[in-house]
Amino acid sequence: MDMSMGGSSTPLNDSGVDFSNETQAFDFLQLILDDSEFQVVGNAYARAFWYGIVVVIGIAAIFNIIWVMTLKLRIRMAAKKQVHSARPKNIVMRSIATVTALGREIAYPRISPVSSPAWFKVPPLGTILLLLAYLAFVLVLEFANNDVPGGQHYTALGVRAAWLAVAQVPLLILLAGKYNLIGLLTGASYARLNVLHRWVARMLLLLATIHFGTQSYGWDEYGLQKLEWSTDSCPPTGIAAYAILLWLNLSTLAPFRHFAYEFFVVQHLVTFFGFIIAVMMHLPALYSRVYIYIPIVLWFLDRVVRSLRYFYNNVRPGRATLEAMDGGVTRIRVASKQVTSWAPGAYVLLSIPAFGFGQSHPATIASAPSSHSNDLVFILKGHRGFTNHILKSAKSSAASKTEEETPPKSYVAFIDGPYGGQHSDFAAFDTVVLISGSTGVTFTLSILLDLAHRASTQTLPVRALEFIWVVKNISWIHWISDELTAANQQLRTAGIETTFSIFVTCDNTISSFATDEGKASGCQCDKSLGPCCCIDVVDDAGIVPTKSEESAGPAGCSDRSDSILPCATLISGRPSFKPLLWSLLNDAEGETGIAVCGPLALSTTVRNTVAGISDERAVHKGSGAQGIYLHAEDFSL
Repeated sequence: MDMSMGGSSTPLNDSGVDFSNETQAFDFLQLILDDSEFQVVGNAYARAFWYGIVVVIGIAAIFNIIWVMTLKLRIRMAAKKQVHSARPKNIVMRSIATVTALGREIAYPRISPVSSPAWFKVPPLGTILLLLAYLAFVLVLEFANNDVPGGQHYTALGVRAAWLAVAQVPLLILLAGKYNLIGLLTGASYARLNVLHRWVARMLLLLATIHFGTQSYGWDEYGLQKLEWSTDSCPPTGIAAYAILLWLNLSTLAPFRHFAYEFFVVQHLVTFFGFIIAVMMHLPALYSRVYIYIPIVLWFLDRVVRSLRYFYNNVRPGRATLEAMDGGVTRIRVASKQVTSWAPGAYVLLSIPAFGFGQSHPATIASAPSSHSNDLVFILKGHRGFTNHILKSAKSSAASKTEEETPPKSYVAFIDGPYGGQHSDFAAFDTVVLISGSTGVTFTLSILLDLAHRASTQTLPVRALEFIWVVKNISWIHWISDELTAANQQLRTAGIETTFSIFVTCDNTISSFATDEGKASGCQCDKSLGPCCCIDVVDDAGIVPTKSEESAGPAGCSDRSDSILPCATLISGRPSFKPLLWSLLNDAEGETGIAVCGPLALSTTVRNTVAGISDERAVHKGSGAQGIYLHAEDFSL
């Protein structure tokens, strides 16, 4: 029987092997399976994968530290009354600004397919490029120097893929935690890292498929697959782990997540534990299990930190009061003695047992720690389940109060968080533009209230602020009218040029309040077909308020006594972002910070508009045009 031994310099071949002889066939199978050398090499490539990941995280962390220090320096300069504090001062800072502008122009654009289902979302171009680089890196590690001739060719490919697959598991857990090291170092939010978490899971599935496929093909090439399955415990345990991994990936697709989110969370955790157990049974060597032990420790650390914080937050539970508002919205105000600080734009997982025991709902905090007597304010639109129960109860309470004056009923509320709010400090920019649609205003309102409070106590780099809100009905303005009036007063008193523009897309009564130009703009829908509802389609069909339309007076209030919100310009139609932003950027004397939150079409339009304007104006490329920072927060990712 003329065949070489596995791992020797001579390629393994089947010369002289009688496969009808079970003993010879089994011996040849063992030679194919002799992967001792491949295990060592595979382990080295798995470590190389992590070297690459650490380098990328390190570079991102360095950029994040420089960026945070730059923003803090701007605020200190403004406090010392230095002019143009949001403009790069020297050649080093200007060079960094140029590189940053180029990166933003590449990263910001996003494609939004018109005819795709609502759940189908294409990531921004920057995320796509990052994922492609990640895919290329892993595939290079899989196939580089891995063309082993002879009968062990597919064994080498399969073993390398297996090592790279288990190396993904720690990264998978690092990206999944609410408190994670990557987010702390890079400044990336949990929501953004969670997108990468899902793609790492898909990469793990791809590598597991390569591992299973190449191994199976290598056995089948010599007709040994049945023998392998009957004599080795690895295939059954491997197929069990693969089946669980496949389900984990399928169940994280958007339609399943959105259909029953609470069930998704529970089954996801249970299934993941099943996957870990199956992988531990499948891995042949103890030293390869280090890539499983590490994520187990990371997961438990995250859970311990979350549990301790949850216990602290709710050792004295908050009390929630409900107020039903127009547009099927409930305004929730939670008085909590434990949760007293949070970042603008942060969110919590809110649980009110009276409306669903064991259920929690993500809710952005619309208030700032300095507003509403330090209470947490939420604005939730009623859909189904938890939010619908809350809305019905709020309406019922409102109806009973009209009959008899009673104090508002309060409910026990538990808070998990706050999380998020990991965007740049908007107080460090020369011009701030806050754009929102519908209940996305909770995100921009918290930033507005934070800026207003800080501007009243210290000098900030901010010179001008534009607040843009797109709503379907004029009555929705009452959600936050008091907050807008108070913030406008504080900002104007601090000397910040402030403009509030509210675009109403689906309400004929706007004609009673809008400016003449706003009336002329109108909504571009054919109302003979029914009521206009175009908030989810944002294009260049609207208008831009002119300086003559801006609010007047010492507090920025309009002279129109019939206005529903005197300190805002009401416009019928949809905003045209390119001319609006172009005008603001032309007037900017330093970097502009833009925040947008709302439907996907809104954030996509703003993303593409900002990227296009930055390129056309040659930002930080010798034209004198200043930088544009954009933070886009979608309703869901």
